[in-house]
Amino acid sequence: MRRVMRCVGVWAGLLLASAATAQTPAAWASLPPPAQEERVPAIARAWPVGVRPLVLRGWEPPATVYGPGHRGVDLAAPPGAPVRAVAPGRVTFAGRVAGRGVVSVQLAGTDLRTTYEPVSPLVRKGDTVGTAEVVGTVEATGSHCSGTCVHWGLLRDETYLDPLSLLPPWLLHRGPSRLLPVLGVPA
Repeated sequence: MRRVMRCVGVWAGLLLASAATAQTPAAWASLPPPAQEERVPAIARAWPVGVRPLVLRGWEPPATVYGPGHRGVDLAAPPGAPVRAVAPGRVTFAGRVAGRGVVSVQLAGTDLRTTYEPVSPLVRKGDTVGTAEVVGTVEATGSHCSGTCVHWGLLRDETYLDPLSLLPPWLLHRGPSRLLPVLGVPA
């Protein structure tokens, strides 16, 4: 019985302590709002490489502007593979940055821009590209992956976003085709 009473006393003490330190609704109002993820229209109609490439490393947004994170996704791709624009747009950069080939495309009708690296550019600044048009080829060196990959990035102004959010669900999660039974038709 003493053991039960001791447990009840401990739990009662914990409950009172938590109630005393709990914030009131007025204090909740002073808390900063949770970070809102920016909306991205699912306008992509193609993957940058392959049909459904393996995502080697996903998007990991940094906590601060200069904080650690992964500002894009890494897609498995062999050297020399074509790199395609995911949606129509205009090339805003095609050249080398820190020794790596980079192509950047401003997506038509949006404030979004995609980046692809390391690539050997096959386009020039100012070129208009269509969906799935080849903008370059995967470079054999200069990648930060353990093997070769394409780092695909997405920006709105200077804010990095998840590039996979550009893909509509049917392209992002496409599985094998399945035949369904036709109901109401005699066999």
